[in-house]
Amino acid sequence: MTDYERIGESQASSRRGAGLAITFLLIGLGAGALAALLFAPDEGKKTRRALRRKYEDALDTFAEWKESAEDLIERGSDFADSAREKARGKVEPLRRVVRR
Repeated sequence: MTDYERIGESQASSRRGAGLAITFLLIGLGAGALAALLFAPDEGKKTRRALRRKYEDALDTFAEWKESAEDLIERGSDFADSAREKARGKVEPLRRVVRR
């Protein structure tokens, strides 16, 4: 077996191990959330109300993050366009000289 084949096998096994770890993490999180709901000190209505509030807060937070990411992407795109135009302005005279 060549070194290249051994490296491929180790990378594939590490990916399988990472996927398995994430699966068990999600199962554990679900079980913990279920246990927390079952043993919650408040009654059902209060717990559901609190969960709904937290869910709405999380949605608001994600919406804010999305807006921030969109702003950053737009600023980056503007910067790239401006850099491209500056580079084009500097390169064009050189291109004319080289073509002669």
